[in-house]
Amino acid sequence: MRLILYSKPGCHLCEGLQEKLEKIENLKFNLEVRDITTRDDWFAAYQYEIPVLVLSHQRDTHNAEEKPIPRPSPRATVKQLEQLLQKYMVDND
Repeated sequence: MRLILYSKPGCHLCEGLQEKLEKIENLKFNLEVRDITTRDDWFAAYQYEIPVLVLSHQRDTHNAEEKPIPRPSPRATVKQLEQLLQKYMVDND
């Protein structure tokens, strides 16, 4: 599983969420952080929404299915974030 975090430099909510994601130890996923200022399509889609989490699951060699995850509260603990992600990862299997 790959977890994509759409972010931009200077976004404190994004930085906080990334720090918590990096502390999760009981789930296996690859975290990819995408800076929305590097692509016009990402910026247009997410400029008012960041941070945005997307679960990406490789279905075959060419296609990945992407599923947005509801934004967790900035006050969510690492444990709460882990529980949220686990729910979506299980639902996506």
